[in-house]
Amino acid sequence: MSNDKPTSKASVRVLATLAFVAVVAYGLDQGTKLLVTRTLVEGGSVDVIGEFFQLHFVKNPGAAFSFASGSTWIFSLAAAAVAVAIVVVARRIRSLAWAVMLGMLLGGTLGNLTDRLLREPSFGQGHVVDFIYFPSLLPAIFNVADVFIVSSMGLLLLLTLLGIGLDGTRAPSAKKSRREAADAASVTGATADTAPPADTAPPADRRSAS
Repeated sequence: MSNDKPTSKASVRVLATLAFVAVVAYGLDQGTKLLVTRTLVEGGSVDVIGEFFQLHFVKNPGAAFSFASGSTWIFSLAAAAVAVAIVVVARRIRSLAWAVMLGMLLGGTLGNLTDRLLREPSFGQGHVVDFIYFPSLLPAIFNVADVFIVSSMGLLLLLTLLGIGLDGTRAPSAKKSRREAADAASVTGATADTAPPADTAPPADRRSAS
């Protein structure tokens, strides 16, 4: 009997998880940006937790955390390429953890890409809305999409360190592989030591019949 049916069900569940996480990330990003643009003026600030956490509305022409300003069109192309790559890779995944990671990355990427495509000053060079600011921790101002993108990179690093593949299986570590090989060798050696030598069988009775 073939196991294609269970595999197909698992794949649908994983793809649904990826899509759900991506939609949530995208919705939170665009919703918070809409709220900020409607309630704050550009350059304005609101203290949320004193001076530790502020909402500070700026428009960013660069990458995440306001880096590399002036190269907006490059990041627009890169974001589009990332989104396409995720869609292509999504067909191969069977791991829920990978689905969550890719969903976070896709939602965050599409959130900032939407700004670059649809906001001023022009298509493909729009400025991204940033507003999350921790003055005492980071000099950069960022947004919800950036949070999801950076969090997905952290999860990717964790999955890599744990050796979890796209199919959900965990690759054995080199140390574990060496230990298992040594155990197998010792068992094989013990079996060889306890087996009777090939030439210990009793000699055949060579007496001739009288």
